[in-house]
Amino acid sequence: MPDNKKKAALEKPSLHVRNKHTGRYDLKALKQINPELNPFVAKNKYGNLSIDFFNPVAVKALNKALLMAHYNIKYWDIPDGFLCPPIPGRADYIHHIADVLAESNNGLLVKGEHITCLDVGVGANCVYPIIGNSSYGWSFIASDIDPKAIEAAEKNVANNPNLFGKVEFRLQTKPDHIFSGIINSEQKIDFTICNPPFHANQAEAEAGTLRKLSNLKKKRVKKPDLNFAGQGGELWTDGGEKRFVLNMINESAQYSKNCAWFSTLVSKQSNLRAFYDRLEKVGVVEHKTTPMGHGNKLSRIIAWTFLSTAEMKSWANERWLSE
Repeated sequence: MPDNKKKAALEKPSLHVRNKHTGRYDLKALKQINPELNPFVAKNKYGNLSIDFFNPVAVKALNKALLMAHYNIKYWDIPDGFLCPPIPGRADYIHHIADVLAESNNGLLVKGEHITCLDVGVGANCVYPIIGNSSYGWSFIASDIDPKAIEAAEKNVANNPNLFGKVEFRLQTKPDHIFSGIINSEQKIDFTICNPPFHANQAEAEAGTLRKLSNLKKKRVKKPDLNFAGQGGELWTDGGEKRFVLNMINESAQYSKNCAWFSTLVSKQSNLRAFYDRLEKVGVVEHKTTPMGHGNKLSRIIAWTFLSTAEMKSWANERWLSE
């Protein structure tokens, strides 16, 4: 393959082969599953059924319909102002991290409730535990710095019997820490996932929202609509994505034998070199980067492990026995 085609393949990946959301949404079926979606479905200028993706109420209704249709959810809600994430992209992360585990398990997918994932920053939506449990049967530890987010996420779990006992919530009382205070010294966690706050402050977050809306609408948008874009802790942190992930890498070294694979989303490609340098500095055995893309959004997953080949094999034999 020519270099330019290789670059295009890396920079514009399609949804994962196991992702349930390839192709157009079947809005006719989805609005039957969730009648709350009905008022927002109409034909667009091309004559196809669609919704206004700039309407946060419509997006929330669509998300609920997708979760009900594909992930055995009977109830799902988030308080106003909290992050309402795109379901296909969240599902992609879950499937790609499943592949990372499989590569360390003789190519076999790792499934079952004995598998434990730590979701760093679960948010009010609780989407990663919902998708991960439905798709692979995994159990989750879900952490967050916001008590209101945890309360809302707990309600989503409490109202779905299939999630009973599958998600344990832990409040991070020290916002400067990520794993400290969440992972117990003797605890074994198979992998971690994280959708980190990308921006350094509110102004930067709002500027990013304006750029995104302007690109999608193909015209300049002057006023940011944060109704479904998230709370402060979901969107920005001191030092932005770069500082957050560097801190995560540093802390992961303290729990090098507690977890098989650590991972995080990375939005800004320009941060990768700093992350790779830090991973080498803390002594990881292996790290890998997986590109992801959905619509106009391009990102990537970085995953790393401190376990040697022999230690990973032992971990797999003890915890990842195939069903």
